[in-house]
Amino acid sequence: MGTSADELLRELTGSGVRPGDEVVVPSYGTAEAAEAVLLAGARPVFVDIDANTFCIDPAAVADALTPRTAAVIAVHTFGHPADMARLGELGRRHGLVVIEHGARPEPAAEVLRRQANAAYLNGKLRGVVTPWVAPGVQHTYQQYVVRVPGNGRPDRDAFARTLRSRGVVCHVPVQTPAHRTARFRRDMWLAETERAADECLALPVDAAMSRRELHRVVSACNALGGVLQAAA
Repeated sequence: MGTSADELLRELTGSGVRPGDEVVVPSYGTAEAAEAVLLAGARPVFVDIDANTFCIDPAAVADALTPRTAAVIAVHTFGHPADMARLGELGRRHGLVVIEHGARPEPAAEVLRRQANAAYLNGKLRGVVTPWVAPGVQHTYQQYVVRVPGNGRPDRDAFARTLRSRGVVCHVPVQTPAHRTARFRRDMWLAETERAADECLALPVDAAMSRRELHRVVSACNALGGVLQAAA
C-alpha cells in the first residue's frame, strides 16, 4: 500500500528506523522520501533508477546496502509501480523494511480514462519515446512522461517551449534530482537519473481530455519529433 508524505515519516519511525541508520531512496522524483528520512533522524542514501520505469532500480539498491541500512523506500513514479517483487526479496534477504510511496487511491473510472488516453498517445506519437510498462503491472498515468530525443536538456526544453506556443500544456516532471539540491547535495553521478532529468517531458493525459485535444498533442509533437529525430 502506498503512503502519503506524513504517513511515510510515521511508517519509518514505526518500523524501527533510528538516528544513524541509512535508508535507500531514489534521487529522481520529489524529495519527499529523502525529507522524511531526515526527519526520522536517519541518512538518505540515493541510488539510480531503472531506465524504463523511472522507479528505483533494485540492482542499484543491492549495490548500496551496508550494515547500517535499515530500510528502502520504493517510490511508484508517475503511476508506474516499482519492482516490489525484487525489492521485497532484497528486504527479506537482508532484514530490511521496504516501504512503498507514491501510489494513491483514485476513482477507477478516472484511471481507466487516463489509461485509454495514454493508449491513444502511445499508438500515435512519433519521434518521442513513449512510456514503457513492465509486464503484468498497471500504469495509472498520474503523469504521461516521454523522452525527447536529441541533445538532452537543450533540445527537450526547446521542444517544450514550442509545444506550449502551440497550446499544448506540458512540463518537466523533475527539474533537479534530489542529490543535486542544496538540501541533499551529494558528490555522485547517477547516470539514468541524470539522463531522465535532461530528456523527460510530461504531456497532458487528463481523464477529461477529448479526442480532439489528444489529437492536437499528437500533431504538435509529431511535427517537432520528426525534426529532432532527423537531426539526431
